[in-house]
Amino acid sequence: MKVFLFDLMHYKGDLDRFAVDGVLPHRLGRRHFDAQAAIETYAQHLDAWEEMERVGFDGIGVNEHHATPFGLMNSPNLLAAAAAMRTKRMKILIYGNLLPLHEPLRLAEELAMLDCLTGGRLIAGVARGAQREYRAHNVAMGESRARFDECVDIMRRAWTEEVFSYQGQFHSYEDVSIWPRPVQDPHPPLWVPVTGSKDSIEWAARNDIAITPGVSAAGTAREDIIRYYAQCQAEEGRKVTPGHLNFMVDCYVADSKAQAIKEYGPHYMYCFNTLIKYDHPTQDFNQKGYYSQTAHEHMRSGAKGTLADISMFNSRMTEEGLKAQAEHMAWGTPDEVVERIITEADQAGAETVLLMCNRGAMPQEMFLNQIRRLGAEVLPRLQAHKVTRVPFAEGVGAGV
Repeated sequence: MKVFLFDLMHYKGDLDRFAVDGVLPHRLGRRHFDAQAAIETYAQHLDAWEEMERVGFDGIGVNEHHATPFGLMNSPNLLAAAAAMRTKRMKILIYGNLLPLHEPLRLAEELAMLDCLTGGRLIAGVARGAQREYRAHNVAMGESRARFDECVDIMRRAWTEEVFSYQGQFHSYEDVSIWPRPVQDPHPPLWVPVTGSKDSIEWAARNDIAITPGVSAAGTAREDIIRYYAQCQAEEGRKVTPGHLNFMVDCYVADSKAQAIKEYGPHYMYCFNTLIKYDHPTQDFNQKGYYSQTAHEHMRSGAKGTLADISMFNSRMTEEGLKAQAEHMAWGTPDEVVERIITEADQAGAETVLLMCNRGAMPQEMFLNQIRRLGAEVLPRLQAHKVTRVPFAEGVGAGV
């Protein structure tokens, strides 16, 4: 297995002091911003990424969010460039650039530069983004899918064709030949997170792109996504392999499950009760045309448990709820953490895991301690484990 750490880079400052009845202001402005906290956030995470490489992680993952303290990576490409200068071996996964918000040619150029800066270590994840980001950038959510598809088409042509011209719905180019070109041939691998949308699964299969199926192992969403992905790949004459799949796992290494809950629990709850809830939608994405009417018809539970289910943003996590949830998470002793992650890897049939162990802007020494414990007590066993089959894809043959 390959082991990445997915770093959300939460804003370091304590925002609960601005909350009224447990709710943050509708907009966090200049008066709420602590510049020193932002400076320390960036510096400390870059230091942590160096430590990750030292202890043996296979990669670091970063993402893109806008207008929120949930993550300070408005430009993941800038963070990837910084990571390229601080690391020599680890893969750098941008997961991902929010394509509908970007000018495609500029993005293709930046990613080509990054592939050169990293010496061919870049994984170019692509995504669509949340409602907040479309509002901030004044992009209609109903245009999301079309903009996404057009952006990928332009980037691929810019990377692979000697000279290209393009006349699209949103962007047009004439007689373009980008320079520099990517190191990887024909271009950096593309990955896409799939929280449930049928359209995204079909697009990924049609283009033979690796996916992250579902937001967690709970319920039936991950299984349904993989099964439908396998069906779509079969229609293209391909089979799904462990290399097509990666999955996210929240983890925390301690001397016991109880200790993990005591140490990590407050930070985890702050992430979900404060950071994630800030400025999230109060209406269904469907009302904005983001998802098609049939987007979740392949899911046994429909949109429930996906990011289209806004009910998940309308409740608060309690200590009792956290304790119950932790029983099914990779929290606890190294043996408990390894066993849980390998179980999920084998169930999904995924050869890459994206670990999340620093939710809630935990103190730097606590984050570094997790990196070191994971490196010494968890990574060697995960990296020695080989995933050989995709159980949910079995029975779906090529050409079906």
